[in-house]
Amino acid sequence: MKDKIRSRIEALRPLLKDSVAGVQIAAAQAIERLEGLNSTGEILAVLKNGDMGARIGAIYALGEIGGDKVLSPLIYCAGRPEVDIRSAAVDVLGRLALPAALPVLIERLEDIHTAVQARAITAIGNFRVGPDVLQRLRTFLDASNGSLEAEAALSLARLKDVVSVDRIILLLGSEHASTRQAAATALYLMPL
Repeated sequence: MKDKIRSRIEALRPLLKDSVAGVQIAAAQAIERLEGLNSTGEILAVLKNGDMGARIGAIYALGEIGGDKVLSPLIYCAGRPEVDIRSAAVDVLGRLALPAALPVLIERLEDIHTAVQARAITAIGNFRVGPDVLQRLRTFLDASNGSLEAEAALSLARLKDVVSVDRIILLLGSEHASTRQAAATALYLMPL
C-alpha cells in the first residue's frame, strides 16, 4: 500500500506548480491526505505508547486523516478510562460525522465527566438523528451548569429541532452567561 500511496503523491507533485490556484490547492490537499495515510501506523504507535499529550495529538492526527480506517481506534479511545483521551476522541468522532460513530457518541452522553458529555452533545449535532436522540438531547436543556444546556441548545438548533424553541427561550434567563449566549445563538440558527 505504501508504494501505491507514494506513486500517487509523485503523480500529484507536478500539479503543485499548475497555473490555476485551485488545482494547486487540490493537489496540496491530496498530497497531505495521502501522506497522512502513509503515516497511520506511526500515529497508531504514538497513540499506543506516547505520553498523554502525544496520544491526544495522535487522536487529532487521525481526525485529519479521516475515513473509515481511523474509526476503530477512535471508537476505542472514546471508551478509554482517561477523560482527556475520551474527550478528544469524542470531539474527533463528531467532526468526522461517520454514521458508525453515532452509537458511541450517544453512549458518551452518559459519561461521568461533564466535559465528555458536552463534547458528545456537540458531536451529535453533526449527525442526522431520529426523535429518540433529539429527546435525549432535550433533557440536557435542564442541566443548569452553564455547559451542558448551552451545548444542547446549539446542537438542537443545528439539528433544526423546532420543538425545543420554547425551552431554549427559557435559557435566555439563565444565571450562566455561556448558556444565555448559546441560547441566543441557537434561536438565530433555528429555522422559523
